[in-house]
Amino acid sequence: MSIAPGVARLLAPNASMMTGPGTNTWLLGDPPVAVLDPGPDIPAHVEAILAAAPRLETIFVTHTHRDHSPAAATLKARCGARVVGRPAPRDGLQDERFVPDAIPARDEVFAAGRLRLRAIDTPGHASNHVCWLLEGDGLLFTGDHILEGVTPVILVPDGDLAAYLEALERLRRYPLRAIAPGHGRLIEDPVGEIDRVIAHRLAREAKVLAALAAHGPATLDELLAPVYADVPADRHALARMTLEAQLIKLEREGRAARDGGAWRGC
Repeated sequence: MSIAPGVARLLAPNASMMTGPGTNTWLLGDPPVAVLDPGPDIPAHVEAILAAAPRLETIFVTHTHRDHSPAAATLKARCGARVVGRPAPRDGLQDERFVPDAIPARDEVFAAGRLRLRAIDTPGHASNHVCWLLEGDGLLFTGDHILEGVTPVILVPDGDLAAYLEALERLRRYPLRAIAPGHGRLIEDPVGEIDRVIAHRLAREAKVLAALAAHGPATLDELLAPVYADVPADRHALARMTLEAQLIKLEREGRAARDGGAWRGC
């Protein structure tokens, strides 16, 4: 599916609760010479990428969670394309086969045929997360940093909620036209969506502080129900991860503290 001049979307066949309709793999160039987030190492998906981009030169990756990067190693082995991304953290949740040929610095620009991609480091969901801005067009490829209709899980200890919010604020300063997320459809109001996500995170933080004040010292599990009362119970295991990230942020700011396995407000 073409979404902009020289940009097409290829949907990976890995739909799930975590990935929505599947991972968005982006083909770049006319004809395609680069791929962004090649997705899971599913043979049919790899073949679809190679059929669409038989002269593949570069593989860009937003981060190394296993629904975004594993096909990179197979594609590199098949066609020798250069891999661009940040090394995988060692938290047990990453694509351990991922080995980049180039590690992007903040605002470093890379070529994809006639297109130019600017690397913007956006840690938070993962410490090695990078968003990619299509220069001259304003299309921002956000991986899991910004998603359609939902906010990403912050997976501690690698994930960091304070870093996530700082990266969102920094993204607002770039000339954005639209957001191409790692899962879901194009988002046409990028700054409005960034503001929505920031407001959502701060509202959730206020619920954490209110729960700490109401319940006194409480464990993560005791805080989970009042803080995430608006979230279906079958998603509470995921919400618990972000709740821990929220509490760690408040602890660093001196607004919460740990007493053994319980948390209290300060």
